[in-house]
Amino acid sequence: MRKQIEILDTTLRDGAQARNITLSVDDKLNIAASLDMLGISTIEFGNPSTGEREQEGFRRVRRHHFQKSRIAAFGATRRKDTPVEEDAGVRALDAVGTDTVVIFGKSWDLHVDHVLGTTREENLRMIADTVAYFAARGRRVIYDAEHYFDGRRSDRDYALSTIRAAYEAGAQCITLCDTNGGTMPEEIGEATREAAALFPVQIGIHCHDDCGLAVAGTQAAVLAGATQVQGTFLGFGERCGNTKLTTLIPNLQLKLGYSCIPDENMPMLTTVARQIAEIANISIPSHSPYIGSNAFTHKAGMHADGVLKLSRSFEHIAPEEVGNARRILTSEMSGRSALLHKIQQIAPELTRESPETLRIIERLREAEQAGYSYDAAEASFELMIRRETGKLPKFFDLVFYKTTGEQPYTGSLSSSAIVKVRVGEREAINAAEGGGPVDALEIALRKTLYEFYPRLAESKMCDLKVRVLNPEAAMGAKVRVLMTYSDGDATWSTVGVSPDILEACWLALSEAAEYKLVLDAKL
Repeated sequence: MRKQIEILDTTLRDGAQARNITLSVDDKLNIAASLDMLGISTIEFGNPSTGEREQEGFRRVRRHHFQKSRIAAFGATRRKDTPVEEDAGVRALDAVGTDTVVIFGKSWDLHVDHVLGTTREENLRMIADTVAYFAARGRRVIYDAEHYFDGRRSDRDYALSTIRAAYEAGAQCITLCDTNGGTMPEEIGEATREAAALFPVQIGIHCHDDCGLAVAGTQAAVLAGATQVQGTFLGFGERCGNTKLTTLIPNLQLKLGYSCIPDENMPMLTTVARQIAEIANISIPSHSPYIGSNAFTHKAGMHADGVLKLSRSFEHIAPEEVGNARRILTSEMSGRSALLHKIQQIAPELTRESPETLRIIERLREAEQAGYSYDAAEASFELMIRRETGKLPKFFDLVFYKTTGEQPYTGSLSSSAIVKVRVGEREAINAAEGGGPVDALEIALRKTLYEFYPRLAESKMCDLKVRVLNPEAAMGAKVRVLMTYSDGDATWSTVGVSPDILEACWLALSEAAEYKLVLDAKL
């Protein structure tokens, strides 16, 4: 039987302390629901002593029925020289009524002496009193030994005495925290092995990523006997972030043979990651292990050819195991076999020597020489295949577009655009204002096409990138515009190239609309 590892996700507490992360109560509830769906053991929902919004969140989360996850509240030990039952933070933590509480206290003598400004004996009493208070009320107490590894290096005996105080007071789990993120995995493994031998309770690990080693340190702790791991789902948190659970969970479960979530839920990993990223209003880095868009992407001809013949020749797991997908990038570098594979997804009847295949490959070569790149614009390449094989309906034709920009005396920039399109025998024209000419052009195009294709309203632009291709040409340089759109179900990117930035934007905009229409038509 595989050893069970408890996953404690602290996205809603430690993750919420990250720069540029702001989560409303509704956001936190929605993220908690996604984590529960995946089968995360424990969700640290927040610290109720920080304010009314956190307390409101706990009031609302109590009304939710979670299938697999337990909710934990986080707080500090009592303040120095304060009876535990009179401490405001302890009372706030008690009031939210969660079955599990996470108490953090000081393990580093430097913090006791210079941050708390108290005696070492009083710090031990603060830990013991707070843990005992909640244990006596039937709560499961997780004790987070803050700065444990720094404290152990400074004064090993005192650091051990802090977690002994928590253990003897009734803590059911003692979590060793690499709060500054500066400890090497070997030291984490050694310290975890020591704690596990001395204290017959669950040992946990909480790492930060300041040396880029949070996942490695956490794995070292698990191999040394830790059975609880703490982290944030997408890795964001204080400073450089926390242990990234989307990397750690499959590492432990698929590579090392532990059980973290139900096996049948592992293919949901990428979907849940995208849901949480959307709620947190961040992008998942494309190079993220397992869940990133590049995780199973192949470009070099030898790699692409090999993975199509035998996937494990260039992939350490099948992408489907974590809910991701294989991507073969479109480029001359991809090789004939990889390009044919891509073409046959649209036109399976074509062969390597079909005239259409040769024409598409030549068209790709010409486009790349003109500055196009389809690595990140697969929707544009699919549209090219459909055009060359006669599998793209004529959804609309541009009659004309015009943009204007003015900066009146008030100093505020005003841009407008007019777009006229033809759909079959009908024509439509619309004007729009925007924050700039591209914004105005997009709004005008969408307004015009809505009359014929109302479902275009489902899509929105997620990202726009502009790159100057030949800056030595100064104002006559070509630009490449990459646009990414999403309709909530699918995400696609298109590209346009021109010496005129507005024309490059138009090419990408119009193809983005075309691709949405292809998706809706289920071609």
